[in-house]
Amino acid sequence: MGENSESFQGDASLWRQTILPSLSLFASAGTLLCCALPALLVTLGMGSVVAGLVGVAPWITIVSEHKKIAFTVAGVMLLLAAVVQWRIRNAPCPVDPRKAKACARLKTFSWVVLVSSVLVYLLGFFFAFLAVDIFFG
Repeated sequence: MGENSESFQGDASLWRQTILPSLSLFASAGTLLCCALPALLVTLGMGSVVAGLVGVAPWITIVSEHKKIAFTVAGVMLLLAAVVQWRIRNAPCPVDPRKAKACARLKTFSWVVLVSSVLVYLLGFFFAFLAVDIFFG
């Protein structure tokens, strides 16, 4: 019984420390691709690149039409990942030196992924909602 509960805790820890921050990274990267990258390229005068990008990946326009929903979902995922990371920040690592080292690396990696996700999200938010008013307003 102890082995099964330890395995379950390991799975839950894996979910909280790697999968949730990674999902938030993909969500924020999706907002960057759908909304920020095309806006940046058009701002820089590269409209033909955007046209080629839409030709290759037409789903970008669909996501761009619903950018408020995309940013809301990505923001909620980032917030959830940040809350989970904050709650487990002082969680103990195993006593075994190898496992403890791996646990410490995993915690550091999770924070790096979360911070990267937030930066990508903020960059996407800037170009999707603020840049037009700043540069052309």
